[in-house]
Amino acid sequence: MVVSEIWRYPVKSLGGESLREADLTALGIARDRVVHAKRPAGRVFTARTHPGMLGLQGGLDADGTPTIDGRRWDTPAALDAVRAVTERDAELVYYDGDGPQRFDVLPISLATDGGVAAVGVDRRRFRANVYLEGVEGLAEREWVGREVRLGEAVVGVRQVRGRCVMTTFDPESLEQDISVLQKIYWELGGRTALDCYVLAAGRIRVGDQAEVLGWWTLPRAVAG
Repeated sequence: MVVSEIWRYPVKSLGGESLREADLTALGIARDRVVHAKRPAGRVFTARTHPGMLGLQGGLDADGTPTIDGRRWDTPAALDAVRAVTERDAELVYYDGDGPQRFDVLPISLATDGGVAAVGVDRRRFRANVYLEGVEGLAEREWVGREVRLGEAVVGVRQVRGRCVMTTFDPESLEQDISVLQKIYWELGGRTALDCYVLAAGRIRVGDQAEVLGWWTLPRAVAG
C-alpha cells in the first residue's frame, strides 16, 4: 500500500487543498480545520446544513495564514463570502484546539481506493485527510483496532466512519445525488473510510509506503 493523496482543510467544511507532504501531529494534519464559521451563540456551521460552503475554497497563504477563496480568513471579504452561503450573522473564528468543534470525530480520516471503489463516486466526497492506494475491496473494515503506519507516522483505527449527507454533494457542481448515501447505507451499513487517532507523529509524503501493524491501545502516548 502507498499514500496516494494527502488533504488539508484549513477552513472547516470548505474545499480542501491537496498536498505532496505534511506533518502529522497529535491533532492531525498541521493547520487542518483551524478556522470555523459559527453563530454568535457558538454553534459551528457545517456543509451538512449549508452545502454552499463546499463551493468556497480554503487554503493557506505564503505566511501559513488560512484563506477563503484566496482572501485572508480575517478580512471582511472572506466573511462576506461565508455569510453568502450560511447566515447573515455568521462569524469566523480561529481555533487550533482539540474540541469537538474542530473535528467531528477524530483528527484523521483515512480512505482507501478499495473503499472508494465500493461506492463508485469521486473520492473527494469523503473529505479524507489521507488516501491509500493498493487496498483490495473492503479490507479497510478489518483494520479497526489496528495500527497503520503512514510514512514516518502511525495512526490507530478506531472505527469505520459513519457517513452523512455531505457525501451526496458533487465536489465540483455541488449538485446533490441522494442515491450516493442510500448506497452507502444499503450496501455498506452506512459506513465507509476510517476514523483514526494519531499514535506517533511524523512526516508523511505522497508515495510513502503504508502498512497495517498490530493492535493498539488508547493510553499509548503520541510521540513528537
